Amino acid sequence: MTMYPLLDTIHSPDQLRKLDRKQLTQLADELRAFLIDSVSQTGGHLSSNLGVVELTIALHYVFNTPDDRLVWDVGHQTYPHKILTGRRAAMTGLRKPNGIAGFPRRSESPYDTFGTGHSSTSISAALGMAIAAQQAGLERRSVAIIGDGAMTAGMAFEALNNAGAMDANLLVILNDNDMSISPNVGALNNYLAKLLSGRFYTTMRRSSEKVLGVMPPVLEFAKRAEEHVKGMMTPGTLFEEFGFNYIGPIDGHDIDVLVATLQNIRKLKGPQFLHVATQKGRGYQPAEENPGRYHGVGKFNPTDGSAVAASGNKTYTQIFGEWLVDMASQDERLIGVTPAMCDGSGLNAFAERYPERFFDVGIAEQHALTFAAGMACDGLKPVVAIYSTFLQRAYDQLIHDIALQNLPVMFAIDRAGLVGADGPTHAGSFDLSYMRCIPNMVIMTPSDENECRQMLFTAFQHDGPTAVRYPRGGGPGVTVQKSMQVLPIGKGIVTREGSKVAILAFGSMLTPAMQAAERLGASVANMRFVKPLDIDLIRQLAATHELLVTVEENAIQGGAGAAVMEALQGLSADVETLCLGLPDVFIEHGVHETMLAECGLNADGIVAAIEKKLT
Repeated sequence: MTMYPLLDTIHSPDQLRKLDRKQLTQLADELRAFLIDSVSQTGGHLSSNLGVVELTIALHYVFNTPDDRLVWDVGHQTYPHKILTGRRAAMTGLRKPNGIAGFPRRSESPYDTFGTGHSSTSISAALGMAIAAQQAGLERRSVAIIGDGAMTAGMAFEALNNAGAMDANLLVILNDNDMSISPNVGALNNYLAKLLSGRFYTTMRRSSEKVLGVMPPVLEFAKRAEEHVKGMMTPGTLFEEFGFNYIGPIDGHDIDVLVATLQNIRKLKGPQFLHVATQKGRGYQPAEENPGRYHGVGKFNPTDGSAVAASGNKTYTQIFGEWLVDMASQDERLIGVTPAMCDGSGLNAFAERYPERFFDVGIAEQHALTFAAGMACDGLKPVVAIYSTFLQRAYDQLIHDIALQNLPVMFAIDRAGLVGADGPTHAGSFDLSYMRCIPNMVIMTPSDENECRQMLFTAFQHDGPTAVRYPRGGGPGVTVQKSMQVLPIGKGIVTREGSKVAILAFGSMLTPAMQAAERLGASVANMRFVKPLDIDLIRQLAATHELLVTVEENAIQGGAGAAVMEALQGLSADVETLCLGLPDVFIEHGVHETMLAECGLNADGIVAAIEKKLT
């Protein structure tokens, strides 16, 4: 007997839409059970997906997908969507090499209407699709599903402001999982939502506006009365001011209410806003009790939620978190800032120890940087903990608000280089390229755990903008010294003396470079700094070797290797060169070590590239 009798019959939304509405609750139970079992075997995002099971079913039940467009924000809430759109069997390969992605991918399915990985893009994209339908004279509907966390970003409000001024058929669904399902999201609100989304109310409202339009004072009184009544019962005044018809909040786990409300809204014209309250981790007690821990998980035991044992090496994120607490105890000017990545960036212990000096600004990368700049102007020493891929979103602030004013803001850049299962949307492939062209920046690349700690200390002491970029996961397993020392800025060190070939390694590439050098009899330099470069060391190596090879876990274009080439040109050095790094493609998700090997950035790849160059 199959474990999922109803889910087993659903291979597309067309089949879902043939179900009797009374069957949807059973389908939700089966889908939730399948999610827990599936993610326990592959790892991935769990809490957020458990919270949108009923909403996902209702959306595909009511809307004619994929003709009607569903645009999911961030994308870590799309596992139920993938399962219902023909990819249930493929979930065994989730985030694995040649398997399906953990986020929506347009190339993966026609139901994935927009590729997402960064937050707060859904409303803009869905609005664009709504306008495209309007231009083509189509009745197609566009729906943006955005979380309450993603609503903290300025881009979401820019899109709302623009959409409210248009007459496009756009529905924005706010998936509010920070709000408990309390009495205000109960029978009364569910009833009001169905009433306010119904044709009778909408027709009456528009007709009244036409009639009262000839009497402006009466129309103004009617509008104020309506806003007053709705304001007492719903928190939608803000969204009404943007020009949306606000409906909700409703219980996002009551599938009957969801379907009825969405069916009404689908018939309405113009911009609509539906507020849905959900619970992260719904239906799985460990995730309900600790949704943060189960947001992104490795393999786990579904019976009790216990994690499958992983590598024992300390991660660079942990090294940073420990340094931050130690440094804060020595300097009260230190302020920790993160854009909604407290846990992922290793700030939990700091936040608990120094809550008055910890600021999680939400998904608002641009604000995070300028906020830090303002503090730096008045004597504080902000440390911005941010993923490499998310720093891209605040590039203008990095240049104009921090570097141009030469402010002492320190960046702890996590997830630099390839990130394995999360794939190209989360890879930190470009930070060396986009940072090193900015004046006043000091950029450091630690090669091991201890060097990371010393570089963090060095960066914090510097009176100007600094960045320490380190990869996801652990390093080579070097013992970390609790004492801290300032490293000489712009100075590398020779870690192996050889002949003929010199490998200039940046950051995480030192270990494979050393392994390759042992086989080649080559010299190795741990360059440490991308900016400023150690020009004297480059001059010395160029004068004593026939071939200089740069190795970095960053895009070759404009990266550390390109910086070395520029330096050699300035030195008029007559030496052969070879730059190794990430190729000019977006690299798909997979196992980190395998991905590096495929890019030629392991010891075998480095040896092969050098031997080919020498022949």
